[in-house]
Amino acid sequence: MTKLLVLGGTAWLGREVARAAVSRGDEVTCLARGESGQPADGVAWVAADRTRADAYDAVRTSDWDAVVDVSWQPGMVRSALAALGDHAGHWAYVSSCSVYASHGQVDAGESAELLRALEGDTATREEYGEAKVACEIACRDSVGGRLLVARSGLIGGYGDPSDRFGYWPGRFARAAAGAVPVLVPDVLEARTQTCDVRDLAEWLVRAGSAGTTGTFNAPGARHSFGEVLDACRVATGYDGAVELVPPAWLREQEVGEYMGPRSVPLWIGDPDWQGFSARDGSAAVAAGLTHRPLLDLVEQSLRWERELGLTREQRKAGLSADEEDELLQRWGAVA
Repeated sequence: MTKLLVLGGTAWLGREVARAAVSRGDEVTCLARGESGQPADGVAWVAADRTRADAYDAVRTSDWDAVVDVSWQPGMVRSALAALGDHAGHWAYVSSCSVYASHGQVDAGESAELLRALEGDTATREEYGEAKVACEIACRDSVGGRLLVARSGLIGGYGDPSDRFGYWPGRFARAAAGAVPVLVPDVLEARTQTCDVRDLAEWLVRAGSAGTTGTFNAPGARHSFGEVLDACRVATGYDGAVELVPPAWLREQEVGEYMGPRSVPLWIGDPDWQGFSARDGSAAVAAGLTHRPLLDLVEQSLRWERELGLTREQRKAGLSADEEDELLQRWGAVA
């Protein structure tokens, strides 16, 4: 049995890590404010604000077999390391492939050039990649050979707060209910990589128990955009047509790519970003990261989309029904 401390544990990934560990019979403690949700069943929860000097007082005197940290604020990471680094047998830091200086090379590995590390303790969203670099450096300086750095890519599945991967299962479910046609960018061969949150969480737990160390890209399995849409058809039962439109036309209509409101998720047309969803994740697979079948990921994402409401007006990523209808009319697909 592993004695695990999750720094976080009430938001999405941290909660999945805690759940995966509890299912193995591990002793799990989560330290978090609790503002993002409730911790998983079966864990001990320490309510704490990591910006406060006393944040770790309740856990700093214990020894931990493993610690998992998902924060992207360098000050929080440094304070955790100062308080707990000497008390952890294994330290896993969840970083991001956003740390890389370039995304133009397909199959780029862990040795690719990084962004310059952020100076200071607090980052804005625009400084996310630089902040993650600073966090990685702080972890290496503190725990060295006891460290696993997992550079995640896009994460999807049940509970996804970003709406990115889930947009497509949700949209095809609406199509199956009669909301057709479906507006699709004509990029069916575009590369995608989405890691099921359960796969990443379970690997982090196994790695902590096994003492796996090193720096790894941890993206999802690679599938074409068309393969993702085919899986959405299977999951929803929709067998009708889609309306393929040129990417250039979507840009003319001020439709974004990959993420954000009024966007078409999962693809990026800029050739300077052709490697963003095509990172080499083979080292992590060799170190034990496994990937569920694409259809399983789609089905779990669809379950979450249904809970949120397929016809909800506000999305963090994708097109609203009104936006899509307007675009289809402009394209001439509907009267």
